[in-house]
Amino acid sequence: MLTLPTADRRLEAYALSGTPLTPRAPEVPLTRTAFAAAHIVSDPLGERDPWVGAPAVDWENTLRFRHWLWDQGLGLAEAMDTAQRGMGTDWPTARELIARTMREAKAHPLKPRVACGAGTDQCPPEDLRDERAIIAAYAEQMEAIEAEGGQVILMATRTLPAMGADAETYARVYGRLLDQATEPVILHWLGEMFDPALAGYWGARDVAAASDAVLAIIEAHRDKVDGIKISLLDQAHEEAFRARLPAGVRLYTGDDFNYAPLIEGDGAHHSHALLGAFAAIGPAASQALEALARDDRETYHALLAPTVPLSREIFKAPTRFYKAGIAFLAWLNGAQEHFIMPAGFQSSREITHYAEIYRLADQARLLARPDLAEDRMGCLLKLHGLG
Repeated sequence: MLTLPTADRRLEAYALSGTPLTPRAPEVPLTRTAFAAAHIVSDPLGERDPWVGAPAVDWENTLRFRHWLWDQGLGLAEAMDTAQRGMGTDWPTARELIARTMREAKAHPLKPRVACGAGTDQCPPEDLRDERAIIAAYAEQMEAIEAEGGQVILMATRTLPAMGADAETYARVYGRLLDQATEPVILHWLGEMFDPALAGYWGARDVAAASDAVLAIIEAHRDKVDGIKISLLDQAHEEAFRARLPAGVRLYTGDDFNYAPLIEGDGAHHSHALLGAFAAIGPAASQALEALARDDRETYHALLAPTVPLSREIFKAPTRFYKAGIAFLAWLNGAQEHFIMPAGFQSSREITHYAEIYRLADQARLLARPDLAEDRMGCLLKLHGLG
């Protein structure tokens, strides 16, 4: 039993009580495509000046975490914002991560799907002031991903909002990129709650106008668009948007607050998943999707319902700091031996947040090794002068 702090500055005794879910592969084919967006594990002994330059990566444990996801039948969204792209992870590190991951994925017995983030972050902002430069930067990363055998996710770039691009500019840029893609790609609409620099994406701050703009791009290039990931944390918008998609184009929910009803669907349409939350709740996500494939909706909701408060805590405002909660759970569960993140990102959240994640993960049956989790939570509490 530990004494945990609360948001209102009290201390409360808490004893673990959850029966952990056992990670396993699904017993039936899943009816939803599910990508878990995974973090990278830092090598604390290799770090030098963590706020400057490329991060030191513990490749063994980074890849072991991906095997843990794949072994449960989940796909992988690689080198995305969960892996701290633009927040501690540079393009050379991301490129090596993609290459290493694709080698492992090709050898994995379940042959998991892997989609990888292509952006423009190899270039300084001052070099990305026109469409030609932006297209060239994207193209370099797309080619690198396709050369490794990965599917491309066209990550939202900060450079288009920074230059005040209108809808016509987005149409030209994305049209060129989609034309040159070898295989269908996944588009990426990340809301400003995840990255304030992405406000006004698709050329409009009005969500309805932005929706019209990106739907026009998809319609014009539907043969090159596998789907679109939307992370606006707005269930009603996502449901309305997916109903307007051309046949065969998927909606990949990035809504870490409302994924359960969105993935289940409304009878006419449903969302697939491309979620950072799934890296945190792997066993519950996998087994819930298995239940949905069996049309066992009661079990589906029973497994996912306790994960929603946990995910909402991990992704609370400022939402962009959610990566810390995912790495924290990986540490509690023994997937890494330390709680150190690239650029010291673990310091982006407060101790009461981590205490609440500990409680909620227990209640969601997601602390795989309770004794280890309690010991590690106790260490973090002592580091903060508690316990």
